[in-house]
Amino acid sequence: MATARSIASLSLGFGLVSIPVRLYTATESSATIHFNLLSKDGERVKQQYVSASNPKQVIPRAEMVKGYEFETDRFVIFQPEELKALEEGASHLIDIVAFIPADAVDPIYYDKPYLLAPDKRGAKPYNLLKKAMLASGRCALAKWAWKSKQYVVQVRAQEDGLILQQLLYAEEVRSLKDLDIEKLEPSAAELKLALQLIAQISQDSYDPTMFEDEEKKRILAAIDAKIAGEEIVAAEHPEDSVSSGQVIDLTQMLMASLQKRSTGAPKPRAAPPKPGSIITPIRTPAAKAKRAPKPVVQPAAPAPRARAKK
Repeated sequence: MATARSIASLSLGFGLVSIPVRLYTATESSATIHFNLLSKDGERVKQQYVSASNPKQVIPRAEMVKGYEFETDRFVIFQPEELKALEEGASHLIDIVAFIPADAVDPIYYDKPYLLAPDKRGAKPYNLLKKAMLASGRCALAKWAWKSKQYVVQVRAQEDGLILQQLLYAEEVRSLKDLDIEKLEPSAAELKLALQLIAQISQDSYDPTMFEDEEKKRILAAIDAKIAGEEIVAAEHPEDSVSSGQVIDLTQMLMASLQKRSTGAPKPRAAPPKPGSIITPIRTPAAKAKRAPKPVVQPAAPAPRARAKK
């Protein structure tokens, strides 16, 4: 269940229209698995702040200050009151500055999402804004100050309500042009095969319920196995043995992929661990004990050697 984060107001037209809204988290924090840092004896390890020049000297938190490294090992120190003066004050106002086409924002700029719901006496203007945005095919760009930082946000409409999407600034996003990717034109035959493959596995929409976090399931299964007393070993990664300098015949690969999908691969009786699995449970100590002992073979007695006659 999403938890309420803040009460805010959507401001339109230089503050002439204000809609009271409530922000809710859009993601589940329980989706992440956290491991604690422990000693070998199983006790929690507490973090300590030690001096860089003397690792044995623990610095009390009350004696710490913050600084900015402007040159190597040279810092300018800021006092707590100076840092507080630099902070952007938290605002309850989401100031809409423009409406743009709904698909105008490249998803590479997307950061954290939030859900917006109307607060008391805000349901009618909230639904009016939602309907107007859906009818116009546009989303809103707004400014929002939250937790000592100012954000550019996108407010987009869905049939069920409004979503506030934090956006990254331009300097926070790398460009593909920086990678200097080599431009190679495929042949007409390769392009035709690629289009056939795309057509075979095309879908009309995205259904997030089609997918699940398989890595999380493997880790949780390993945790259960560990609780039950089993041992965990690292799985092999066969893809690591593939040379990056290997020459790829794209046409042959596309044809093989099309052939495999048209004929259908036989289903294995037992699914093997997927490549990339980081953990694979091995048999338990109890299973080891149940194995039949190997038969002990007694060495044959040496044959008597015949004595030579005198």
